[in-house]
Amino acid sequence: MSKLDLHTIRTDFPILDQQVNGYPLVYLDNAATSQKPIQVIDAVANYYRKDNANVHRGVHRLSQRATDAYEGAREKVRGFVNVRSDKEIIFVRGATEAINLVAQSFVRPQIQAGDEILISHMEHHANIVPWQMLCEQTGAQLKVIPMTKVGELDLSNFDDLLTTKTKIMAIGHVSNALGTINPVKEMIVKAHAKNIPVLVDGAQAVPHMVVDVQDLDCDFYVFSGHKMFAPTGIGALFGKQELLEEMPPWQGGGDMILSVSFEHTQYNELPYKFEAGTPNISGAIGMGAAIDYMQNLGIANLAQHEHDLLITATEKVSAIEGVRIIGTAKEKASVLSFMIEGVHPHDVGTIFDQQGVAIRTGHHCAQPVMQFYGIPATARASFAFYNTMDEIDDLVAGIKKVQELFA
Repeated sequence: MSKLDLHTIRTDFPILDQQVNGYPLVYLDNAATSQKPIQVIDAVANYYRKDNANVHRGVHRLSQRATDAYEGAREKVRGFVNVRSDKEIIFVRGATEAINLVAQSFVRPQIQAGDEILISHMEHHANIVPWQMLCEQTGAQLKVIPMTKVGELDLSNFDDLLTTKTKIMAIGHVSNALGTINPVKEMIVKAHAKNIPVLVDGAQAVPHMVVDVQDLDCDFYVFSGHKMFAPTGIGALFGKQELLEEMPPWQGGGDMILSVSFEHTQYNELPYKFEAGTPNISGAIGMGAAIDYMQNLGIANLAQHEHDLLITATEKVSAIEGVRIIGTAKEKASVLSFMIEGVHPHDVGTIFDQQGVAIRTGHHCAQPVMQFYGIPATARASFAFYNTMDEIDDLVAGIKKVQELFA
């Protein structure tokens, strides 16, 4: 059972204390973006109130304080996913930018026509489109690990997909559309046995489980702040130092240089080589505050509570006649996608909203998953640690209300 004091926790999230259409807000769209605790909001506001200055470039006190807070946030991210050195943490806008950075700076210089990039069928568009663009630029080919009807990766022929032509494998840790937890550690072992580097998209993993990149031994790991209770527009790329050292900068500008002349530019050391221009200072500080908040509660405690929510929701929704759950993998996190017989998911979402319940409807930026199941979209409820068992009952009531209206 959960060890969390949900009443106290929910008071930390001011947005939850409101009504929508006359009903108390039930926020079940956490896979799209999570809400922010007052501790994160205050950290961002205090930076702008007291320390607003650019980082790394000023000798005055405000700049020094801003720099200390910004680099302090990097250290928090380093510890959060157990990275060896803060040189291996690059601040980016989010997981999407991080994947594009790796595609263009790490893979593109070494890939050529006929080479291969390996992803899976259940990837978010952010882990599909950058690789398609790279294939268009170079003549490389995109290979896809298939999936099964229950929403798990079909690894029966996985070894055959790992070839001498494979320049990188990019795989989601947790599916945003299905909630499936992929066996990335075992897949990394097999890829490394054939000297294939691996990028893991952890956007849906870090808010819901303990992540240890040294234990995974992945070469790159990416995630976004806004899904883990931090501000939008901030995220992190972990990369092994030896790889980052060899990679050319992706963008040019201020702070990623040591010296510039018209004849030659000398690039800065890690991690600044990949952080051109004024960074999202307040976002990084907010991300550090979000990490503090999660760790103070205990990430294992958060994960257990969310697991309890998912199990309860799955049992109750499964018991409703005329409802089909999409994605029934054995290992799941946070996400319950479903279809109500005879009702388009967009209509489901509209009726839920009338009851004050926020869920996501659509293809969830995972159109190949929808195509696999032969459906246009799903309704998706996704949970965070501030959700309650009473809100699971609201979810069930919403489904029954939809069925009643469309009977």
